[in-house]
Amino acid sequence: MKITVFGSSGNVGKLLVEQALAEGYDVIVYARNPSKLTIKHDQLTIVHGELSDEAMIDRAITGADAVISVMGPSGKSKGTPITDGMKHIIAAMNNHGVRRLIALSTASSKDPNDKPGIKIKAMISLVKTTSPDAYADIVGWSDVIRASNLDWTLVRVLLLNNKPKTGNVKTGYPGLNELGTPISRADLAEFMLKQVKDTKYIRQAPIITN
Repeated sequence: MKITVFGSSGNVGKLLVEQALAEGYDVIVYARNPSKLTIKHDQLTIVHGELSDEAMIDRAITGADAVISVMGPSGKSKGTPITDGMKHIIAAMNNHGVRRLIALSTASSKDPNDKPGIKIKAMISLVKTTSPDAYADIVGWSDVIRASNLDWTLVRVLLLNNKPKTGNVKTGYPGLNELGTPISRADLAEFMLKQVKDTKYIRQAPIITN
């Protein structure tokens, strides 16, 4: 299978690309700064482009069986670049008949199943207050994905850490399921990659924790 990855030069993205190559996937990565991705592999193709470049995004998605986005805003984010880019990604997927989209999100993107307690509400409020552009972008790209006709899964997280992969992942919705708070980037990458073939969470947005 062939997958296209957006956000490959980030900490989660690098782990996901490494895991995908190890499992035999053909991987196309879309990168603004290809030099940040130091992985070399015969089954790895790098497409250089910006999120505003519709033609290059279309090229990166050509022939893919699934698309994974591990993009996320930085603390200095201005505007909603990922939301705008996601619109181009979805358009390209529709153009090429690619149905499966797995994308990273956070609890800031609320789900009808959520019944958050004080702790999660406080975390969301903090992001909204201190990083309003980042908050708007998270909500924006998640809403764009939800409104699409794709077989999407939003993988929402609360806190990330760099602990080793454990394979111990809890999924669910706050208030309905017993969840922790952190998830290791390695476990997050593995979970997102598994969704390429797993249909359990299609058109769902679980929060995942260790």
